[in-house]
Amino acid sequence: EAVARALAAGVEKMIMPNIDSSSFPSMMNLARLFPGVCIPMIGLHPTSVKKDYGRELDFIVSATGTTNFAAVGETGIDLYWDTSTLELQVESFRFHIELALRLNLPIVIHARESFDVIFGILDDYRRSGIRGVFHAFTGTLSDLEKVRSLGFMVGIGGIVTFRNSGLAGVITETPIDSVVLETDSPYLAPVPYRGKRNESAWLTEINNRIASIYGITPEESAAITTENAMRLFNI
Repeated sequence: EAVARALAAGVEKMIMPNIDSSSFPSMMNLARLFPGVCIPMIGLHPTSVKKDYGRELDFIVSATGTTNFAAVGETGIDLYWDTSTLELQVESFRFHIELALRLNLPIVIHARESFDVIFGILDDYRRSGIRGVFHAFTGTLSDLEKVRSLGFMVGIGGIVTFRNSGLAGVITETPIDSVVLETDSPYLAPVPYRGKRNESAWLTEINNRIASIYGITPEESAAITTENAMRLFNI
């Protein structure tokens, strides 16, 4: 029903991040139900990195042998929920970067209270050709400048519609061709749905806000950000 509502709203493609091996079957089922519409990634979310994460990485490798994915993700570093797994998260993140390079795929990065750590790791790969997006971007102008210097895009979601987020003022400092739109469903629903379970149909609210920030029409914003995403994910 959520996919049907998104399609009715004009959202034609939804790129799905994997979380861990437990989320994989339902994600792939959705991809089979809506081929070319619901497009899967492969990855291990940093909050799912535990002591046995090696088995999860083995699962990812086996999955890449049977399925084509749009990206490697969701990966990255999360120091909001658990700092004790930092070393394991760093190892997992490096694994995902190396996998993305081998498969020639972009990476989708989760960065929560961890920009400096992630930037330090990506600096090691600056000349490797690694590319991707910092999803649910909420960083500072300095963070944005670093993201752009690394050749990455920023994923903008519902937070940009929040009155006091300050995100609008930050992203005006980057050209719209560095922006892709996202939901982070089921979280971060945009105004006027804030506090409800997010879904892809509401991407239209995010697009409307982006259009107002850049002083263009919603149709222009939709066309540009869609082209950005299709170029990044080679769709």
